[in-house]
Amino acid sequence: MTRKRKALPETPIEVEIESLTHDGRGLAHVDGKALFVDGALAGERVSVRYTRCQRRFDEGRVVAVHEAAPERVTPRCPHFGVCGGCCLQHMAAGAQIGMKQRILADVLKRIGQVTPETWLDPLSAESWGYRRKARLGVRYVAKKGRVLVGFRERGTSFITDLTRCEILHPSVGEQIAAIADALQPLAIRAQIPQIEFAMGDGPGVLVVRALTPPGPADQARLVALGAATGLHIYLQEGGVDSIRPLPGQEAALHYELPRHAVRIGFEPTDFTQVNLPLNRLMVDRALELLDPQPDEAVLDLFCGLGNFTLPLARRAGRVVGVEGDPGLVTRARRNAERNQITQAHFEAADLYGDEVARAPWLQERFSKALLDPPRSGALAVLDWLPRLGVRRILYVSCYPTTLARDADRLVNGLGYRLVAAGAMDMFPHTGHLESMALFERDAPTP
Repeated sequence: MTRKRKALPETPIEVEIESLTHDGRGLAHVDGKALFVDGALAGERVSVRYTRCQRRFDEGRVVAVHEAAPERVTPRCPHFGVCGGCCLQHMAAGAQIGMKQRILADVLKRIGQVTPETWLDPLSAESWGYRRKARLGVRYVAKKGRVLVGFRERGTSFITDLTRCEILHPSVGEQIAAIADALQPLAIRAQIPQIEFAMGDGPGVLVVRALTPPGPADQARLVALGAATGLHIYLQEGGVDSIRPLPGQEAALHYELPRHAVRIGFEPTDFTQVNLPLNRLMVDRALELLDPQPDEAVLDLFCGLGNFTLPLARRAGRVVGVEGDPGLVTRARRNAERNQITQAHFEAADLYGDEVARAPWLQERFSKALLDPPRSGALAVLDWLPRLGVRRILYVSCYPTTLARDADRLVNGLGYRLVAAGAMDMFPHTGHLESMALFERDAPTP
């Protein structure tokens, strides 16, 4: 039997926002029940319209602000509040990174039962037009008679009817309407569910996902889109291996780490950091904190294309980068060759699997390690580190909850100290929090 959904209250209610949640929503309580509010800031008094009622909590959105927080600003984007690409444009950029630093401190203390000896200054860079990697939904809406291109609407599966995007790099962000118009006359317009954008320091690439192969006329229209926008158009008709440039559209994607004399090439769907200026600051800080020396061996786990491995190898005696995706390992080795870096060695291994226990590099000794895991964290590899002789660990995190869990293991289980930690605003105007934490373990007494 299907339970009938409770009707939402029709009249907005006035509440006081107590705090902000980790995903950037305001938190209030109504008759003891939590209410999560889109578009609210801590300390504000607002009117809220309910959007969802659950057994344990409710959700709503701001319809009026009666007492505004000092950090409230007018969102730059006209689609803010509808588009799911951002949730914090109503908060000043400086206040956003301060909030993220406080969230990091709370999560480390509450979940990890640890507090750093020193807080690093938060890292931040450009807050507008910064995003150089994104996946946008595409949908032909017959009732509107046109193609929509954009992020999903907040809380729904609908595509936001974007005209521009303020966080995407201008090469795409300012041309979304033009891209949608160019897809409109395609015979396969209803068979394109998404486009993917990738860019480094050079040209940008637009990967068009097509469920039905485009005919010659459609391919010609897509090539014309590239000429009109300055983007290079690729086609994806199946899995990742099917991605190919249309005739005359191939681009050599790359980005530079100029302070380390490193140039990294990548493919359109490879993982790279979305915020290139912030990535450069992050790599600089990583080398500063790890301080690799010519007589040291460094282990870089979840190394990807060598974003950290190659700069580390400019200073260390030997760096071993380990990554689970064989394709990324192949391209990381190619990047090392192109940069004439011989101290970097790359290995393919599933760091969450059982087979890795027999890997030859686990028989070596390393004095320092860098961990840059996905959201699932690095718990599976932590117990190796003291056995390998690692005394200093730099952990680059894209999810504070798993960082806190892993910090608990490192500090309270394996005898490391949390020397320093700090937030990084890789995704301004969103609730996404990246951070960096430095751990050290005293050398055993002779």
